[in-house]
Amino acid sequence: MPRRQEILLRLASQTRPSTHLCKICLLSLHPRRLASTATASALASPSEPPPPNHVLPPNPPTTSLHTAYKVKASILLSRPPLLTRDLTPFEKSYFLYQKRLNERLVMPFTRYFYYQKGTPGDVEWKRRIRERLTPARDIGVYNAYAKEGWNDEVLVGAKESEPEVQVEALLRDAELEGLKGEEGEEVKKQEVEKPMPRVTEADRVGDTKSLDRLLQRTLYLVVREGEEGRWWFPNDLLVGKESLHTAAERIIVQAGGVNMNTWVVGNIPLGHHIHNYGVTAENKKDDDPAAGMKGEKFFFMKGRIMAGQANLTDNKLGLADFQWLAKDEIQKTLIPRDWNAVKHILAER
Repeated sequence: MPRRQEILLRLASQTRPSTHLCKICLLSLHPRRLASTATASALASPSEPPPPNHVLPPNPPTTSLHTAYKVKASILLSRPPLLTRDLTPFEKSYFLYQKRLNERLVMPFTRYFYYQKGTPGDVEWKRRIRERLTPARDIGVYNAYAKEGWNDEVLVGAKESEPEVQVEALLRDAELEGLKGEEGEEVKKQEVEKPMPRVTEADRVGDTKSLDRLLQRTLYLVVREGEEGRWWFPNDLLVGKESLHTAAERIIVQAGGVNMNTWVVGNIPLGHHIHNYGVTAENKKDDDPAAGMKGEKFFFMKGRIMAGQANLTDNKLGLADFQWLAKDEIQKTLIPRDWNAVKHILAER
């Protein structure tokens, strides 16, 4: 008998007894399949007992209370910007250049289509044209059709590109000063509603509890934990199977009261922070709330306030004070460890 057939018959004899195949069928099978069958049977057979001097590895240590953390939800309640940011000097110059360029490209203003010749409106129009040389009211003294009309760029130190100067020109033009009636009587100056200033009274007095300040920036609610405690964001332990979203809504009410119209954005936290106590549980007293815990884990949820104001009266979290601060002000208020945990998840403006 050839040696190959002898090997195949030996492998076939090692298969399970439940396999009923004749020798001819076994010889027709692929050698790899016979080898896999033999390997499977070898794995199914009981393994040999370890030698007497064999030492089993120790069981892995179980997680003790010394490695446990308190899980807390924290709410980053913010008021978004209410105004656009201030323009840079380049942006101011560019926008004024675009307005003057538009005066050069459009058709000339048809005066008699709007003002009948000899009427008080026509007289007032002539007076304004003599002052500013252009129908446009907010581009300064500029004549788009003169020989120097091409020189429409803002000079260094010019004030025509400042938004305050342009608003003042528009208001002065709208008040219709010096307008004469048909019989020469003086017409009363029209009262024009002026826009609200971008700097509020709360900005001038530095009231950090007011939401009517830093209208171009995002303000965050920070609270002080106790009379001598640290400044931090409102937070509390999770209760039972409470989700982070539900916990954030509860913390807002328990910390700032019910007089705020708020919205918790999403169910996924913006970030997290791990605070280790720095001492072991053995060094803590039994009545210490941190006994048996390694530290705290904070999960920061995003929230928005649309209306209302925080009120710490009868709050359930032991808070003593609150402030609405921008990012750079928060950096000066928090301790360095806490600031490093949140500096990358706060809005720049």
